Amino acid sequence: MTELLITRDLAFPVERVWRAFTDPSALAAWFWPQRFAPTAEADVRVGGRYRIDGPAVGMAVSGEYRTVDPPRLLVFTWQWDGENESTLVTIALTPAQDGTQLTLRHEAFDSEEARDEHDQGWRDCLDRLPGWLDG
Repeated sequence: MTELLITRDLAFPVERVWRAFTDPSALAAWFWPQRFAPTAEADVRVGGRYRIDGPAVGMAVSGEYRTVDPPRLLVFTWQWDGENESTLVTIALTPAQDGTQLTLRHEAFDSEEARDEHDQGWRDCLDRLPGWLDG
């Protein structure tokens, strides 16, 4: 199994970081660049579904929530429109002295190339997150 692991320290409370990943308007505001014209839907409950759409660039991802334990743990499947591969994302939020430690694990890739592409994508997304959290 091929996976990636990214950890970020964020100077914001756990509840605010949780909202960034679970509120559709928040997701649309930071997840992808605004030039993608992103929209998001999220039914944040076990068995609920989400979708993040970038209609300006013709890409979208969706999946199902597997674990929802606010505001600490969010596990969901990840599948790009038009792709057969489904992977698994785990977002763990841990209170830290100066805010929140975010740990992102994305696993079950069928190749190192797919993992590396997602690693770069997640890093780009997470680079935008502090700007939204600060807003």
